[in-house]
Amino acid sequence: MKKDAYREAGVDIDAGDEVVDRIGKHVRSTYRDGVVGDIGGFGGFFRVPERYKEPLLVAGTDGVGTKLLLAQQLGKPDTIGIDLVAMCVNDVAVCGAEPLFFLDYFATGKLDPAEAEAVVAGICEGCRQAGCALIGGETAEMPGMYAPRHYDLAGFCVGVVERSQVMDGKSIQAGDVLVGLPSSGVHSNGYSLVRHLLGTLPMDQDRWNLGAPLGEVLLRPTKIYVKELLAYRAKYPLGGAVHITGGGFTGNVPRVLPKGLGAVMDKGSWPELPIFALLREVGHLSDEEMYRTFNCGLGMVLVVRPEAAEALAAESGGYIVGRVVADPNGECVVR
Repeated sequence: MKKDAYREAGVDIDAGDEVVDRIGKHVRSTYRDGVVGDIGGFGGFFRVPERYKEPLLVAGTDGVGTKLLLAQQLGKPDTIGIDLVAMCVNDVAVCGAEPLFFLDYFATGKLDPAEAEAVVAGICEGCRQAGCALIGGETAEMPGMYAPRHYDLAGFCVGVVERSQVMDGKSIQAGDVLVGLPSSGVHSNGYSLVRHLLGTLPMDQDRWNLGAPLGEVLLRPTKIYVKELLAYRAKYPLGGAVHITGGGFTGNVPRVLPKGLGAVMDKGSWPELPIFALLREVGHLSDEEMYRTFNCGLGMVLVVRPEAAEALAAESGGYIVGRVVADPNGECVVR
């Protein structure tokens, strides 16, 4: 009987074992209070912090979309893991929750241990930024499922919030103010359109006054807002928070508003990063298309009582960008 039959079929168990050895130090660097056990078990264990009196668990899952294809095209696997964590933990944090732990899924047709380590190292960096622990994951080698040199990622996050501190938008009123927090770039949404418009441009050059080569700007990791958002929740009368992802402002802001309320955002009330001007120009995109596809420079929008808006904007480095209004259609418009 052949000893290497599985390897001949395209699956290298030794490479998988090497990945586990390589990532151990990165994974352990994310451990925090509550982690029980160590890497390598069939499941990850976590103890909910005792300071929570009536804890609710909040779970979220996401990927990074076709930004992953750009990272693979440019041979830059080291920061896409930050994006993966950000997309999950930011969603959990806008519910008012503290992210506790994270799990990842990495799948590829042919396992490259160094590449897998770089991806997981990025995931661990994102976990450290968010204050959560990477307590488990899966590395899958599936020949025939993926094209050569391609891999896919998914992430899963669990957080906790005191029942009395859930941010569900129910307290939002007409007259509340929208404060936008700056994004670090395109983040991880709209990349099918980004690649369609900019994919043939030289990624190693900056011909458009972006401040860095185009590829570097497009791969800039999604900002993780967790720690600052939790701090603002404790200090200011926040009614809700919105993570600006797929769907842009028009698709995401209404998700946090009670029935009968909408939002008006003031065009020009925040600076639009140069990369969005390039996308607008190359694609001949309308304002409507931009605002329903990209974050356009604001990765998070907070809803706060009017008396606290200026102080919140000043402390966060954000901008007062609009207000909540009565609207039976529950829409968000930018004008």
